[in-house]
Amino acid sequence: MAERHKFRNMYLKCILLLSLLNVLSVTAQEAKIQDLGQQDNVEIIPRVNSPDLGPGAAAAEEAPNTNIQPTDANYDPMTSNIAPQDNDQRGFSGTPYIITEQRLQEIRKHFMYPYYDKGGNADNTGDYQKEIQASTGQVYKNLNFQLPFFGFRFNYTRVSLSGFLEFSDPPPNYDYPLTFPIKDWPKKNDPSFIGIFFSKCKIGRLRDEDVDKREPGVYFRMERDLRTRQDRMGVEMRERLKWDIKEGVIGSDTFDPKHAIIVTWKNVSFNGGFANAVYLTNTFQMVLVTDEVFTYAMFNYLNLDWTSHTEAGGDTQRGEGGVSAYVGFNAGNGTRSYEYKPYSQESVIRDLTATGFANGFKGRHIFRIDENILLGSCNKDIDGANLPLVFAPESGNMLGGTVVNITGPCFNLDDSVKCKFDVADEINGYVVDKNRAICIQPRLYAEGWVNLQIAVGPNAYKWKGRYYVESPASASQKIYFKDKKIHEKSPSELKITWEKQNLTTNENANIRISLWGYRETTIHPTFVYITDIADNIQNTGEYTIVPSQYRGKTNEFLTDIKFGFLQINLTESIKINTYTTTQRTIDITPIVWSRPIPLGWYFQFQWENLYGKNWPKYLCDDWLRTDRYLKNFAHELPQCPCTVEQALADKGKYMPDFDCDKDTNPVCYYNNQALHCVKTGSPTAEGAEQQCCYDKNGYLMLSYDQQWGSSPRRCHNLGKMPYNEATKVPTLSQWFNDVVPKYLCCLWQEEQAVGCETLRFERRPTQDCVAYQAPGLAGVYGDPHFITFDDVEYTFNGKGEFVLVKSVTKSDNLEVQGRFEQMDQNAYGEVKATQLTSIVARGNNTIAVEVRRRPLDARWRYRLDVIADNKRLFFDRPSLKFQHFQGVTIYTPTYILNQSEVIIMFDNGAGVEVLDNQGFMTARVYLPWTFI
Repeated sequence: MAERHKFRNMYLKCILLLSLLNVLSVTAQEAKIQDLGQQDNVEIIPRVNSPDLGPGAAAAEEAPNTNIQPTDANYDPMTSNIAPQDNDQRGFSGTPYIITEQRLQEIRKHFMYPYYDKGGNADNTGDYQKEIQASTGQVYKNLNFQLPFFGFRFNYTRVSLSGFLEFSDPPPNYDYPLTFPIKDWPKKNDPSFIGIFFSKCKIGRLRDEDVDKREPGVYFRMERDLRTRQDRMGVEMRERLKWDIKEGVIGSDTFDPKHAIIVTWKNVSFNGGFANAVYLTNTFQMVLVTDEVFTYAMFNYLNLDWTSHTEAGGDTQRGEGGVSAYVGFNAGNGTRSYEYKPYSQESVIRDLTATGFANGFKGRHIFRIDENILLGSCNKDIDGANLPLVFAPESGNMLGGTVVNITGPCFNLDDSVKCKFDVADEINGYVVDKNRAICIQPRLYAEGWVNLQIAVGPNAYKWKGRYYVESPASASQKIYFKDKKIHEKSPSELKITWEKQNLTTNENANIRISLWGYRETTIHPTFVYITDIADNIQNTGEYTIVPSQYRGKTNEFLTDIKFGFLQINLTESIKINTYTTTQRTIDITPIVWSRPIPLGWYFQFQWENLYGKNWPKYLCDDWLRTDRYLKNFAHELPQCPCTVEQALADKGKYMPDFDCDKDTNPVCYYNNQALHCVKTGSPTAEGAEQQCCYDKNGYLMLSYDQQWGSSPRRCHNLGKMPYNEATKVPTLSQWFNDVVPKYLCCLWQEEQAVGCETLRFERRPTQDCVAYQAPGLAGVYGDPHFITFDDVEYTFNGKGEFVLVKSVTKSDNLEVQGRFEQMDQNAYGEVKATQLTSIVARGNNTIAVEVRRRPLDARWRYRLDVIADNKRLFFDRPSLKFQHFQGVTIYTPTYILNQSEVIIMFDNGAGVEVLDNQGFMTARVYLPWTFI
């Protein structure tokens, strides 16, 4: 008996000691959180503080408050285990809740999102899913909103005890290791799912030392209509989600959450273990948040005691060995998947609780999952020569200044970061926090997709991505002119506007407006600073330039510059606090550029002093004299079609002209009274461009008839490799050689002036359409039906991949292949017919371009997938409507917003047009007569 009392006393002492250690651990962790909460987080947009939790984030989680009811004054929905009342969420009629910055900081210090085991329903079980048990491992949930995922969109889900959300049926059994998509689909089901810890689980049991005494099992909670909610739970959830996503995932600055799902697997054990294995448990949480266009997934790993169930080779005692749980995403229907390496199905899966670092938390990993899967957290456990970068924005103006946020490697705050865009000199990057670094895009003499690489510390450039360089003429317009006075020779004033939030949200910030110019005096072009237009003025979003203020200005060595750009930047840099326990700031200066503009308004007084009042004539004559010494280029250009119908139908040679497009820009300043203009899609061997404009009757406008007629151009807007030489710079060379003379000789003189007529008749005359030859046309559509180049029609129900067009000559090569698949079953069973589902084409030493039909359930946003250079392309932004690769240009018409029509133009004049017509794909091939 004495021995029994002695043992009991020792046991009570151990329990007391463990409880004391737990209290000290929690108290110390809280003190650390409170101290770290004084540090600012980092972003160009305003942001609130987040903790930088150390190892064992799980230890920092307090037990929920179990004594305070929702009706009590000190009730906190973020820490209680009792769900808020339903009438607080719908039909709210009380005082609207307003969250303070201090409160937002407080709730964002919690690692886990709230889940409740009491209140909220008639059963008083909160979010606990009592239907999920050993015999019933799933429960169906109707979402009543659209959840975009991996290109598809769902309004329901199935919550599984085994660590995933499922959207379609699984196969009858799995082989390990798991491989997705299922290769045997459609014979074998290929499930669509989001897997946070995809492994056969069962509900575990609490241990005596567990602080959180909520029932083990699965918890499911939805928070809908967050944008319009005014109750406390709705407002706090919306703001917490908004800022966690904004600060956790680059490129999400404008995200405004609409609906959220919180699924928590608490104390789940592995299937097949011995009886005592139920005390080895994992606790993790999935948070899905969407605005019904973008979707983000947050994985919170609180505790992982086991890795594998017994069917996957795990041992029966501790759930170790064998194949670990799958972590990742599968789109389903045999399409795409994303496995989160190096953790998924590897022994290092335990490191999920100590990595991620999203919002400063170890154990938090964030993904964007609506179309492609983009990792928002850094990955410190992978190595290789070509590791994927995630960055935003993915494109920027060629002139430079774009602030590019980068995620990929895990950064230490004292790391040196080097960034390299294309072949430009490397530049210094700036570490913002563990997950993010910043690179400022330099000026690039390039266009299209280029390499973006970073090196961390002494390591090699092994983190890589593809960055799109927008030509100045097609880049997103950031500075606007209220009227057309910018084109005048001597305007009285110029009113400009800009979106002031593009620079800063600080209403009291001051800005500088400066003027820059471009010239080609040697083989190497120069981009030069001219002067400040205004300095240290408030960022109001508008300013009026008065050209007469520059009457006495002298720019002795810059008077040969005829066009340039306005630049607006902050007078004082934005100081960004790094996400660190040591105070440190980064100076960032956002920049916005105008489109190219003529500089007569600025240099007019200096030119008048140098050349007299008739300075436009002098400058025009000087340009004509110089242009006569240059090589002839017009003989390389294709002939213009005679009518606008022919021009629109010649998909291989001609594309819409940005400056005169009947669908998006009918102003046509340089071709007044034109209905529509087209231009060649690729530069000639010498880099030239053809332009063809048509009047309201649809006929070709000739420069012989009027100054607004069509005109060939020495330089293409896309430039020409190597891009950094005179006459080859995208946009800038075209303005220097082809647009400026329109001002000097015609717009700033009379239409009948000698210089204007010389420009129209001699230097840039319209090439008439007498010798124009329409392309040959062939196509495939429907069942499928074929029309050949010689107008033969037939039907061919082939199944598989076939060569549709192949031409191999010394100068012109082209191959077009098509994939034909059997149509899906309908209500009457098997359909014995095939349809075109994919087209791939390649020209003269160009990359292969593939256009695929998207599955019927994945067509809500995009109808067709476009893949070029092993990258999925999207054309839903104006600056990315026309994308150029070496030897090939790909675009969607400006009036198409859903990628239902894609046009591929090769530099040899061949073209491929792919259309989606109510779920069926149609393809047409256009060949010039050089092929036929």
